[in-house]
Amino acid sequence: MRTLTPPAPEAPRAPAPGPVTRRLLACGPAAGTLFVGAFLVQGALRAGYDPLRHPVSSLALGPHGWVQSANFVVAGLLTLAFTAGLARALRGSRSLPVLVGIWGAMLVAAGVFTTDPVSGYPPGTPDLLPHYSGLAAELHDLVSLPAFVALPVACAVFAVRCARAGERAWAVYSAVSAVVFAVAFGLATAAFAQAPALVAYGGLFQRVAVVTGWAWLALLGVRLLRRP
Repeated sequence: MRTLTPPAPEAPRAPAPGPVTRRLLACGPAAGTLFVGAFLVQGALRAGYDPLRHPVSSLALGPHGWVQSANFVVAGLLTLAFTAGLARALRGSRSLPVLVGIWGAMLVAAGVFTTDPVSGYPPGTPDLLPHYSGLAAELHDLVSLPAFVALPVACAVFAVRCARAGERAWAVYSAVSAVVFAVAFGLATAAFAQAPALVAYGGLFQRVAVVTGWAWLALLGVRLLRRP
């Protein structure tokens, strides 16, 4: 007598995000749009500032530096809210929200601690100070490093997650974002250390890294918001 085996149950799908989760997830695209838009406008209007040469953090120096400091803090807080949305939307995933949360927390800290002049901005300052001018500048660099490490690692972690789920497009996009971010950040670091062949394009390299990272976060938020 043949026994009939019941069909295997389908794997449960992640539920669509609820209203609170959706509001939190919307903070990701908002954070990136605000941050990138603010530094692009400031860089275009600031006298003596060269976006191709100077870092985004240098916009916090000078008479209107508070605008960029506030930009860091607000974007960081929005990213932390987005992190809470990630934790709610990606049940069972801990590493990704933690990594994105590090990026957000360090943005807030970067807004609190102001950087030193570099590459001749503000005008009249040396290309590279022989030592930190104070504790705030040292802390700015200290908190920036984990931020610029956490975000490409987050891209790589999500690439692995998508590859295992068979989502090839997102796996490739996330992996490419991780590589572009890491390479551009390395070039920017060398440029700000006054490497002769790179110093004139330090700001460009940093912007490539930052825009790549923010674009990935924004599209990740949109992807989760559009989950059927």
